[in-house]
Amino acid sequence: MKNVFIIGVGLIGGSFALDIKKQKPEYTIFGIDKSEDHLNEAFNLGIIDGKASFKDLEKADLVIVAIPVDATIEVLSKVLDVISEEAIVFDVGSTKEDICLKVKHHPKRRNFLAAHPIAGTEYSGPKAAIHGLYKDKTNIICEVEETAFKLQERALGLFADLGMRIRYMNPKAHDKHIAYVSHLSHISSFMLGKTVIEKEKNERDIFDMAGSGFESTVRLAKSSPAMWTPIFKQNKTNVIETLDGYISNLKQFKQFIEDENFEAVYNEMEATNHIKDILKGIS
Repeated sequence: MKNVFIIGVGLIGGSFALDIKKQKPEYTIFGIDKSEDHLNEAFNLGIIDGKASFKDLEKADLVIVAIPVDATIEVLSKVLDVISEEAIVFDVGSTKEDICLKVKHHPKRRNFLAAHPIAGTEYSGPKAAIHGLYKDKTNIICEVEETAFKLQERALGLFADLGMRIRYMNPKAHDKHIAYVSHLSHISSFMLGKTVIEKEKNERDIFDMAGSGFESTVRLAKSSPAMWTPIFKQNKTNVIETLDGYISNLKQFKQFIEDENFEAVYNEMEATNHIKDILKGIS
């Protein structure tokens, strides 16, 4: 591989660019983005070596699609239409089922690898890109059997160079599980932020009392709505299921407090403490 094209030069795409440039300095990184300001910023920051357009993709050895999932569905077929038979394309979307279905019958389906690197921060844009974002992070690969072996090997080799762990999953299972461990977390953070902001209108000093617990819990509320709204739309069924379970647990916890059943409150929290052992085992 020599020519790498990154569609979307924000946090995710930009971080790929930085690490690829570090690992493979002989590669040339081109950026494609609907925002000319983002392209200029990425170029000035040294994230990309040059700006490009979709027609230039015929020269690509690797294409990384790092844009919101609704936009990915719109452009992925267009990308596959242009690339050569030897190019590999992977996306980084947080939903997989709709994306895989979109290109299921595309003549160059074999050139596409459906990927989801579990990495990121609450920040966005080229200036948010950082070195080492993907080191020791899990990358979920879906429908690997649909990708030509020699092309998937090329992408998997790159992921290994960046220090990523690989897990394989079918798209439907991916979307269901990620709704619980990622999408619900973001909704919870956004709604906690909303609740506190509404209260803050009457109590101006509330944020002066906010400690590290609040800050860490609400951190994800700083994430981009432009990225997360399409995710919730595409994964609507699974997101609603997770919200039903979450709301049910909240209502039950509230009922325990209303009933002054603090033994039940204690038991609920003690049982949930087990999550620290689970998380320790996968860290």
